[in-house]
Amino acid sequence: MPHDYSRPGSCSDKGLEPVIGGDPVLLILGSFPSRISLSCCQYYANPQNQFWQIVEALTGIGRHLPYKWRIESLIRRRIALWDVISTCLRDGSADHRIRNPSFNPVSDLLVSYPTLRAVACNGTTASRYASALRLPDHIIPLTLPSTSPANTRSTLAEKTERWGALLGIF
Repeated sequence: MPHDYSRPGSCSDKGLEPVIGGDPVLLILGSFPSRISLSCCQYYANPQNQFWQIVEALTGIGRHLPYKWRIESLIRRRIALWDVISTCLRDGSADHRIRNPSFNPVSDLLVSYPTLRAVACNGTTASRYASALRLPDHIIPLTLPSTSPANTRSTLAEKTERWGALLGIF
């Protein structure tokens, strides 16, 4: 049964369930949720993470709307969210501290949703782990700058511009 994202609660160190509607065209893959995201049971819950700011700039989905509404808006726009890693050992939230990862069945999800046209990895860690995926020929793979607060190599404006490549997909 899918998690009720309108009710924050305590999640385990197992990652979050996918957010996906019936006919997605874009899957955004992260690496593994931060401690804040896990404790809130919400994707990109850390207020320092720039994901929702970028989504707002590209789609108009208000970053301050209740989480449930943001998720429903993504689904209506045919955008899905998930992470490459389902469980791991990690001190803190930094991707470079991930040890012993086990992986979500992303390849199975891609087969189950033939409407998907692109997989966008949120950062190089997600991309590195996703590189082992067997993508169907019709899937466009993209690696975008991480929205994590740890990624200070690019400004918000630069990240938003790069993420703008998704506009032609959804």
